[in-house]
Amino acid sequence: MGIRLLHTSDWHLGCPLRHVTGDAGALVRERRLEVVRAIAQLAQKREVDAVLVAGDVFDGQHVDSALLLRTLEALAAYSGPWILLPGNHDAALAESVWTRLARLEPPSNVHLALTAEPIPIGNERAFVLPAPLKSRRTQDDRTAWMDLAPTPPGAVRIGLAHGLIEGLQAQVEEATNPIAADRVQRAQLDYLALGDRHGFLKVDARTWYSGTPEPDHYRYRDAGFVLLVELDGPGAVPRIEPIPTGWYHWVERALELPPLSPPELEARIAAVSSELPAPGERVILKLALRGSVDLAGRRAVDAALARLAAAVRHLALEDGLRLQPGAAELAGLDDGSIVGACARAIDERRRSAASEDERAVAELALRLLWQAVAELGQAEEPRA
Repeated sequence: MGIRLLHTSDWHLGCPLRHVTGDAGALVRERRLEVVRAIAQLAQKREVDAVLVAGDVFDGQHVDSALLLRTLEALAAYSGPWILLPGNHDAALAESVWTRLARLEPPSNVHLALTAEPIPIGNERAFVLPAPLKSRRTQDDRTAWMDLAPTPPGAVRIGLAHGLIEGLQAQVEEATNPIAADRVQRAQLDYLALGDRHGFLKVDARTWYSGTPEPDHYRYRDAGFVLLVELDGPGAVPRIEPIPTGWYHWVERALELPPLSPPELEARIAAVSSELPAPGERVILKLALRGSVDLAGRRAVDAALARLAAAVRHLALEDGLRLQPGAAELAGLDDGSIVGACARAIDERRRSAASEDERAVAELALRLLWQAVAELGQAEEPRA
């Protein structure tokens, strides 16, 4: 009889996600708990022998107690074994989020893997060998104990760890939480379930990162999955099925705006919506704007951005557009009144700005002045 597992990691429950503001931030944070419920339902439906969570279950040690209780409630949809491993964000300190969770007396099927000792699953057809982190950063390979970990003859051996496989990325001066690249061979593991990297990744046939089940950054294009792992027995090569679980799509776009008419500028920005990989309510969009526009173009861009922001869950804007007022626009402001004097002074300040911040303030002032004059002119037009 084989063993079937769900491998997941990096839930980061309680992550503040401060870069997603307002109501959108609250919805994105809540989704991190909803995906745990979805994983529990998937585990129950697929009748897996266990769910392995390879570290960073929680975003930190100081998540509130209500979240701990809600986490246990979310796990309840799967009645089989949950094996929760401390990672670098939620390391198993002497007093930690794990000791707090233990005091809540989790149900017997929720195993807090706080010590390096074999955990039987599947009626002892398999044993999970956890490597809990005891601190946020360590130079020691916490998986080394697996080499000599005793398991019964004929049992499947499964490693569970959180850290960086040596050689996976360019070496840094002080790499932390290292894992030997040949740990599978040294410890005779049938599968090594890893966490830390937020996108799923095959290191080799028996060594995988599951990635976070709910994307939380623009960086990883392969986030938002759990791995279904099937092992026919000891020595068998595991079969891996990445199952999508992510809801939000974190999308980056860069837009260079050449000199165009206001309608053309609005069309360029509106086209971003049509190119999104999912319905707008599921998109966290980071948009970088470059180029230059005149005052009328700037107004058109702002109107188009407002519509775009309403079309997605959250819009993070990197506004690098430079304001280049047209001669006719400046002449229209220079009517010999105090308005014209203000316009000349602001434009001179814009041209001579000593820093980007100073230039941005001058550009904003000029835009607001031009908009106010334009709106006042419209208000004073005689009615038909």
